[in-house]
Amino acid sequence: MLFNTHDPGKFAFSKHYYDLEDIKALTKANPNNLSNWGIIGVPFDSTSSYHSGSRLGPIAIREASNSFEKYDISYNRELITNFYDFGDLNVVHGNCRKTSENLEQAVDELLSLGLFPIILGGEHSISLSPLKSLSKEYDINDITIVHFDAHMDMIDTYQGEKCSHATVMRRIHELSPKKIVQIGIRSASLEEDNYGLSNDNIEVFTSNYLNYANEHVKDELASINGPIYLSIDLDVFDPIYVPAVGNPIPNGISPNDMNQLLGILTKKQIIGFDLVELSTNTLGDRSAITAAKIVYDFLTLIN
Repeated sequence: MLFNTHDPGKFAFSKHYYDLEDIKALTKANPNNLSNWGIIGVPFDSTSSYHSGSRLGPIAIREASNSFEKYDISYNRELITNFYDFGDLNVVHGNCRKTSENLEQAVDELLSLGLFPIILGGEHSISLSPLKSLSKEYDINDITIVHFDAHMDMIDTYQGEKCSHATVMRRIHELSPKKIVQIGIRSASLEEDNYGLSNDNIEVFTSNYLNYANEHVKDELASINGPIYLSIDLDVFDPIYVPAVGNPIPNGISPNDMNQLLGILTKKQIIGFDLVELSTNTLGDRSAITAAKIVYDFLTLIN
């Protein structure tokens, strides 16, 4: 097991392993291969401000993954990507900073094995740690963050906290990435909107813009050069498709929108990916199925 994790089950089709040294030997044989991934769940939701329950997200996503075939007829591809599921981080409930430190150390260990991180939330505050870890391997000034969300998450403090699901993109922007591209936005404070407008390396595409300028958004993603970190908050979807999220907002994007944009992004150099804010207490509901399908599609296409 990785540092400070426990095993609640596996994502479907993940590889079995008996020794971490075996994984390291395999990835060292192909050091630049973007087809070696490691999954860590983070069952943490202590800063949730509306609908709590995303701590159950990793379990629900893994269970829902068992509903899929290994062959994806939509893409005419089989899931052959090499990936391992290392279970869930031992989070410190009520302590965002300590949980973030633990996650950063766990991702450090993933990278030492030659694996790229897939992080299953849990709330959105968890996205900061993988980027801190990746910035030890890559120049943060070269990394573009592609952020799917209904909210900008750019406020400086929320409910008196700097470590929060609502502040995570502000903390990430303070790391000085190359650019943050936000897609599906339809909820923000005036402070966040002004912050975005005052920084040239923040680009915001609202869900309304996506409705009539979809091709422009596709062109923007296709033009990205260099490493990409992908963060998907499930509330980017309209609640008719994914209702079980922490902060649902009407007029979101559709799963078909996501499929098209994911198809473009997986042709790029993605070095990390998180999927957050699934807040369901029901195994196999449509929100969990959609979440698991995004991870499944990502793993199928990234190879």
